[in-house]
Amino acid sequence: MKKFQDQYDFTVDLNRRFAKQNLTRLVHTNARFEGVNTTLAQTQTIIDGMGVAGVSVRDIDIIKLLKQGWELIVTNDEPVSLELAKQINAIVARDEALFPGEFRTGRGSVTLTSGAEFVPPLVDLAVEQAFFEQLLKDSQRSATDQALTLMYHLMRNQLFWDGNKRTATLLANKWMIDHGAGLINVPLDRWGEWNELISSFYESGDVTTIKEWTYQYGIQGIELMRTTR
Repeated sequence: MKKFQDQYDFTVDLNRRFAKQNLTRLVHTNARFEGVNTTLAQTQTIIDGMGVAGVSVRDIDIIKLLKQGWELIVTNDEPVSLELAKQINAIVARDEALFPGEFRTGRGSVTLTSGAEFVPPLVDLAVEQAFFEQLLKDSQRSATDQALTLMYHLMRNQLFWDGNKRTATLLANKWMIDHGAGLINVPLDRWGEWNELISSFYESGDVTTIKEWTYQYGIQGIELMRTTR
């Protein structure tokens, strides 16, 4: 039996519909990557095209762009690739990155929960392309395993100037949707725990713990569609 076997077995169409039906909740969660603390109701109001008193223009824009990013991955028939990652980043990081949709060509850094700074390696596109091809063609891995591995690789390697967590999450979910494996969405009631795990992962480079944790708590679907494999 494959490790991290798929927990759900949707058709692609059903997986897309499941994502569309949960769009507000997905955007609401993903916005936390940028410190947006709107309520679910406020997020829905913003998605519906209205402003919300007390919510900054920056936070409103992040939510709107995440909505566009999710709409891209649930309607796009292109296969997962570095080029698609660029398209996603061009949307979600449009208002924040130095060069939205362009790979990082200089030094990057991430501030960890400890206050320490993590400096990712410089981006080597040949290495990244080889990583993509090897991972996504590996028939010994489940789609869920591939998606989790891809997501955390992209987060730690920081391929873009900004918006790396959002880009990684959306691209990984595109792979999940294309293979009917459900969705990856870290529950907000465990957000603090996840933040500690991602900081530890950045420092150590060992993905095992956070990957196992996400597999246990962050894979979502409809219970009736849980696979018996």
